[in-house]
Amino acid sequence: MVGARGISLQCLAVALTLHVAVIAGEFFKPFNVSYDHRALIIDGKRRMLISAGIHYPRATPQMWPDLIAKSKEGGADVIQTYAFWSGHEPVRGQYNFEGRYDIVKFVKLVGSSGLYLHLRIGPYVCAEWNFGGFPVWLRDVPGIEFRTENAPFKEEMLRFVTKIVDLMREEMLFSWQGGPIIMLQIENEYGDVEGSYGQGGKEYVKWAAKMAVGLRAGVPWVMCKQVDAPEDIIDACNGYYCDGFRPNSYKKPTLWTENWDGWYTTWGGRLPHRPAEDLAFAVARFFQRGGSFQNYYMFFGGTNFGRTSGGPNYITSYDYDAPLDEYGLLRQPKWGHLKDLHAAIKLCEPALVAVDSPQYIKLGPKQEAHVYGTNVHGEGQILTSLEKKSRCSAFLANIDEHYSATVTFFGHVYTLPPWSVSILPDCRETAFNTAKVGAQTSIKTTEFSLPFSTNVSIPSQDKVSLISGTWVTVKEPIGAWGEDNFTVRGILEHLNVTKDRSDYLWYMTRIYVSDDDMSYWEDNSVEPALSIDSMRDLVRIFINGLYAGSKVGHWVKVEQPIQLKQGYNDLVLLSETVGLQNYGAFYEKDGAGFKGQIKLTGFVNGDIDLSDTLWTYQVGLRGEFLQIYSLVENETAGWTDLTLDAIPSAFSWYKAYFKAPVGMDPVVLDLRSMGKGQAWVNGHHIGRYWTRVAPKDGCQRTCDYRGPYNSEKCTTNCGKPTQIWYHVPRSWLQTSHNLLVLFEETGGNPLEISIKSHSTKVICAQVSESHFPPLRAWSHPDFVNRKVLVSEMIAEMHLQCDDGHKISSIQFASYGTPKGSCQKFSIGNCHSPNSLSVVSQACEGRNSCSVGISNAMFGDDPCHGTVKTLAVEARCVPSPSIGFSAMK
Repeated sequence: MVGARGISLQCLAVALTLHVAVIAGEFFKPFNVSYDHRALIIDGKRRMLISAGIHYPRATPQMWPDLIAKSKEGGADVIQTYAFWSGHEPVRGQYNFEGRYDIVKFVKLVGSSGLYLHLRIGPYVCAEWNFGGFPVWLRDVPGIEFRTENAPFKEEMLRFVTKIVDLMREEMLFSWQGGPIIMLQIENEYGDVEGSYGQGGKEYVKWAAKMAVGLRAGVPWVMCKQVDAPEDIIDACNGYYCDGFRPNSYKKPTLWTENWDGWYTTWGGRLPHRPAEDLAFAVARFFQRGGSFQNYYMFFGGTNFGRTSGGPNYITSYDYDAPLDEYGLLRQPKWGHLKDLHAAIKLCEPALVAVDSPQYIKLGPKQEAHVYGTNVHGEGQILTSLEKKSRCSAFLANIDEHYSATVTFFGHVYTLPPWSVSILPDCRETAFNTAKVGAQTSIKTTEFSLPFSTNVSIPSQDKVSLISGTWVTVKEPIGAWGEDNFTVRGILEHLNVTKDRSDYLWYMTRIYVSDDDMSYWEDNSVEPALSIDSMRDLVRIFINGLYAGSKVGHWVKVEQPIQLKQGYNDLVLLSETVGLQNYGAFYEKDGAGFKGQIKLTGFVNGDIDLSDTLWTYQVGLRGEFLQIYSLVENETAGWTDLTLDAIPSAFSWYKAYFKAPVGMDPVVLDLRSMGKGQAWVNGHHIGRYWTRVAPKDGCQRTCDYRGPYNSEKCTTNCGKPTQIWYHVPRSWLQTSHNLLVLFEETGGNPLEISIKSHSTKVICAQVSESHFPPLRAWSHPDFVNRKVLVSEMIAEMHLQCDDGHKISSIQFASYGTPKGSCQKFSIGNCHSPNSLSVVSQACEGRNSCSVGISNAMFGDDPCHGTVKTLAVEARCVPSPSIGFSAMK
């Protein structure tokens, strides 16, 4: 009876679980996830997985479905994200899972798309995120020391990690519950700093692993860059290249948690770019040499809204040169080239998972092959018939940085470009080569979007895209402005005072200058100066209400000449943070503001030490704490009309109303006319802005993909402001009467601010008839039945405008031997006169089109015995229906 009753209760529990799963929206049939030394095992099968990094707070919830869909279309199986502690628990014990921090909604969207999710809880995330993702209140916990064998820290970390795991379990989001989560991560790149903590660091790693596994989440846990990860945790690789990485146990698979497909940017820095060819090479080499899970960091970078960018001094844009740009548009050719790569890898997956390790063949001094398959019996003895369900795939690599190589592999000859990998899904036909880009190139523009009907009247100011001709302004007080300021003796540490409620902290004191000092300066041509031993990130100095100078840097010395008068002088220092430290050992101790001595030099009786005098402190800005940027409070600020003679004006707030650009394209503010400050639209904080200019040198005219990549290899934007365009999500806008409020520190010209839309206007492609046929040809019945070889199928050119856009015209088309590159094409010695008409007929009026690359397609062979190429340049415009619907 006891046994029968137990079975009945068990059945009832299962029934209730299934019922709850249905209510919660089960996305998959429940499945288990495990692993062996070769790969993750999902529902009993080894898998080769492509993962796309997307951070949910760096986009709006309205953007999430499109980002996930484009990741899936690009070949992703998995979405990877961190969990951002600082966003989820801004105040200790008060949780936030709404808006951009609705992690449950994000995970469910991933699941509903049919993709898996890798959730990296951390809770330290780095991520160029403010304070590395830790809430700033954490540093105030008594006795705490981050990321080491420290009881207060472990208690807080356990509480948050448990909160996230329990939330995912309650929402039925783990794979065994029918959810998308297949893997978790504890800690993040701790191996880089572990040595700084000595034995405490080693014990902490063991504790973190034991704690994570003890939460019984039911899926594998990962630690990246952690060579001493315990046996029940998978250690994974982060970097530009991970093909040589091996985990610390034969029982673990080879995972690449961060493939850096770009890099982050600092204010005043150049913009880094990673070539699509090199990125594809790195991924192909990883799978060639035994890898099984690879994640792009980032597939979509997004935006550091508010004050979330870390640092110090990381810019508001987190574009990262990712396959999906900051606004969610396809970055071509990177996205398309990787899509083709992923399709080729998927063709190889049956062979890749069928064996424990590949057969290695040396093809030359810098050339090699890795062969996977169950029917490999030695060189030249491979069964390739699909009817016999042979599983054989090969990767041929040429790691020479300069020269192509011709190699013989299983009796066939292959030419391998330098720094490339050719993928042969059937060990014979080449489906993809990492150096041969067949994807289109997209040229994006940022401009004002006009309606499509000429009958619609457009005000003249909109035609030049200025946001408004009518602005109002209000001055921000210099120094104390509120009743909550306080006076103490000595220099207080910045973050201990602000708790990161604001970037700004005012330090104020009074100095007495005697007649003797004035005479001494005049007689000896001495100029008094303010000296600060060390400061970060920015200090602005005011004497008697007048600006005296500033300094930017990370713990740098300040020497600022100042002008003083006889008698009492008011010295005001404005300390500013521009993103808190997010990386390194003991970074919670880094702090902000000033370190060391603050003194005045050049006085008749010697230096005056101000470090122990009375100072008055005021946190933040008056307008900031009155929230004059909000839809409710902005009218209370006492605005006055902005006049031309008031421009430029430092420490001023500006306000204007504007209409949204027509259509559905992403929207940007062009703030190149401003200095430094922060901006809000309809109460949403779009981030910091700063027009710091990158160095004039260090950029390259051309980018050679060959050879190892680093963040300085292929940079642009020299001599220009690092960032001028700032993303305003469409979901934050209405058709008209949108509120823009800015706080400007240095004095810019708001009358020149413009509102624009961002889209792809020009698309180009250049594909040779010798290029690989479309990867869908591998599933074509004629190939499957071996009636025709893939090599006998024709190559294709594929062109695609942004969603909601169509190809309006073909600006250039030549089938033959065209010259030049995108927007600089010209007809060569060989040219088919039908080129323009054929491409126009196939493409104009469509969002996307495909054109076969063959003599038959263009009517004849314009030059016998010559390999022909099709080059096309097309223009994209918004589809009229999109524009009119947006105007209603």
